[in-house]
Amino acid sequence: MAVKEKIQGNGKLLPSAEHKYVLVLHNDDVNTFDFVINTLVEVCNHDLHQAEQCALITHFKGKCDIKHGHFEMLEGMMNELHRRGLSATIASN
Repeated sequence: MAVKEKIQGNGKLLPSAEHKYVLVLHNDDVNTFDFVINTLVEVCNHDLHQAEQCALITHFKGKCDIKHGHFEMLEGMMNELHRRGLSATIASN
């Protein structure tokens, strides 16, 4: 699937309409780092380094944007994260 992107006059890339939502992972005191990392790899297709960084950001800042995309794709990921016991929400970008 081709993604159409626009470039502003200042050279910055604007996200396409498909990527106007963000999946946000919220911190909890229940799940281990390893569980969160493995879940991000399995559910969100993160590589190991990206998953580790997201887990650390979530731990220290309370939340982290973990995926951008269209609502339907993110909703499926959010539901799977919930099923596995993680706290996640979808926000407009």
